[in-house]
Amino acid sequence: MAMAAKHLKLFSILAFVVAISIVGTQAKTCNTNLKDLVNECKQYVMHPDNPKIPPSASCCGEAQKVDIPCMCSKVTKEIEKLVSMEKVNYVLRKCEIPIKSGFQCGSYTVPPNI
Repeated sequence: MAMAAKHLKLFSILAFVVAISIVGTQAKTCNTNLKDLVNECKQYVMHPDNPKIPPSASCCGEAQKVDIPCMCSKVTKEIEKLVSMEKVNYVLRKCEIPIKSGFQCGSYTVPPNI
């Protein structure tokens, strides 16, 4: 059982890296260092939606460099299968990166800040 869980986790990480690499080729126009962003933030944004873990200072530092509207325009259904957009929203808010309610990121609509 533990071996199967280990393989599933490894597969999830590999799938995430592949998906981000695909977006990365498109994201070059967003002026984002995707490698650093993935290295620092992947553990905070992957599925499942819960639990949500407050991001590290280094993740926030990388997230603050991102052109959010540009990156959100590159998010596909395939990316959303691996990355929890709810967690992305959580990380952005915890990192004090302004994101307005109603903003669309992939198919995810940012809810009101409660």
